[in-house]
Amino acid sequence: MTQLYLASGSPRRKELLSQLGYPFEILSLDVEECHQAGETPAEYVQRLSLDKAMAGVRATDGNIPVVGSDTIVVVDEQILEKPRDFAHSYEMLMLLSGRSHQVMTAVSVATQTRQVTRLVVTEVWFRPLTEQDIRDYWQSGEPRDKAGSYAIQGIGGKFIPRIEGSYHAVVGLPLVETDALIRDFIAH
Repeated sequence: MTQLYLASGSPRRKELLSQLGYPFEILSLDVEECHQAGETPAEYVQRLSLDKAMAGVRATDGNIPVVGSDTIVVVDEQILEKPRDFAHSYEMLMLLSGRSHQVMTAVSVATQTRQVTRLVVTEVWFRPLTEQDIRDYWQSGEPRDKAGSYAIQGIGGKFIPRIEGSYHAVVGLPLVETDALIRDFIAH
């Protein structure tokens, strides 16, 4: 029996949510991801997370909790989206090279009558990257559909000597916070 819906087509989020052991179904929904003027990165990622969960609530009877999540990469208050092309990827990875940045992941759980969102911020450090590092990484195909143009759980992990915070949140779904939200929803 379905206890939850996951409003995401991300294979990484599906895999992470399945680690928590709840029976769930996936809802593939189109939610516009557009940063609004005056919105901080934290406000933006939390709004998107809730927008996804609420789109799932509208697509169902609204009584079974829907999990929505979004992840963004932020450096100097600038949001790094998915790369448009190699030049954009190169620009982002050079910006991340040899320094730290934040990965903000928001997770929301919602029904018709209740919505709760949690924000998890993780500090991620990159080693200095060479032009060849970036070229080779782009050729792997991995950075093409990833926020900030990298995946910590894949080849991109070799660029990251250290993180402070939640590894799973950087991948796309903070397990501790998500589990606490789901348990709270199921209990009520």
